[in-house]
Amino acid sequence: MFERPTGGERAVLVHLDINQLSDPVILEEFKELVTAAGAEIAAVVTGTRRAPDAKYFAGSGKVDEILSLVRREEAELVIFNHTLSPIQERNLEKALSCRVLDRTGLILDIFAQRARSHEGKLQVELAQLRHLSTRLVRGWTHLERQKGGIGLRGPGETQLETDRRLLNDRIKQLKSKLSKVERQREQGRRGRQRASLPTVSLVGYTNAGKSTLFNAITKADVFVADQLFATLDPTLRRIELEEKQAAILADTVGFIRDLPHDLVAAFRSTLQETREADLLLHVIDAHDPQRKEHIAEVNAVLEEIDAADRPQLIIHNKIDLIDQVEPHIDRDDQGKPIRVWLSAKLGKGLDELRQAMTELLQEASIQQSLVLAPAQGKLHAKLHELGTVLFEETDNLGHWLMNVRMPVRTWRGLEKHYQLKQYISDESNSDELALRGKAP
Repeated sequence: MFERPTGGERAVLVHLDINQLSDPVILEEFKELVTAAGAEIAAVVTGTRRAPDAKYFAGSGKVDEILSLVRREEAELVIFNHTLSPIQERNLEKALSCRVLDRTGLILDIFAQRARSHEGKLQVELAQLRHLSTRLVRGWTHLERQKGGIGLRGPGETQLETDRRLLNDRIKQLKSKLSKVERQREQGRRGRQRASLPTVSLVGYTNAGKSTLFNAITKADVFVADQLFATLDPTLRRIELEEKQAAILADTVGFIRDLPHDLVAAFRSTLQETREADLLLHVIDAHDPQRKEHIAEVNAVLEEIDAADRPQLIIHNKIDLIDQVEPHIDRDDQGKPIRVWLSAKLGKGLDELRQAMTELLQEASIQQSLVLAPAQGKLHAKLHELGTVLFEETDNLGHWLMNVRMPVRTWRGLEKHYQLKQYISDESNSDELALRGKAP
């Protein structure tokens, strides 16, 4: 068998259109991924097939073409823009005598390079090990399993079994560490809830300009680059909106078509900020001809992480690349903001964005005055635990007179368990309590 090279810098790319018309944009995005991983593109192989080949994914003739390019270009790596099965990777490595990587492995490698925080590194390693667990056998093709016969029998493990056991042990350790980090994140979320601060999360296709917009709004210094997956570790900052309202803005990892499921699963704790957000800012590259397809891909990932029901505000970014488009807000028939057009790079349209966010966050919250009897101690404690109480006093009978504000989804959850409507104060008290609740 061949010895695996330690380089992997020069790569031959393979992109096949499986039962569909050729799309040059998909191929261009593939090249950008390879460049982001740090590889040098030596050659590109394209083609069409009605269905993938069971043995090589590509046909035997295409494999011969790839092999000739690998030898001519002295390439050390072949990257497929597709998801390969473990046996297909193994067969291709045998036929091509070099390392073979599929799209999932490529994206995982980019994430491994980008991870900076402790949590991010743990998440990437977990995703990599899950991916590797189905591919262990190809790394030991030079070792046969233990054979029977005189002098060869024994109870010991094969090398493959040993590796699988060690890998599973490491996966358990990573899950345990990530559970601890997730509990710490949950404590941070509770703190923000107690401060009555709504959370706004930036989502969008990779390289849509989310981090540039985040820096423009928060005056932060998050890393920005014109490359795929420049941002991996989430960043949170407090921002000031109109009418003395504040919020927490979260910058998250960008999405991409065919995002590996192992990666989505590993990053679920990070993406919790998106699932728990009161508002999603869906950032779109307004100059990108593939923006409709990218919107669909982002919504598909949001569905996968159970965040599709979050309110969205569409942000058309990079209008500086479009002629005769000025910053403005698009509204629906009820006057509700649905889209904001801006340029994060030039700082144009940020006031319109703050205005739209303020309106939507106010709409997404409920403020009520409640009167609770002493017997409702559990509900009283729950309201304080959630950080929803703006003002509170007690009357001569020991009733709690409270002014509370909370997201609509929190109100609905409490209403389901406690029937909050029966505790809403009458108008004579609610107006006074509401004013006192807003007083500094």
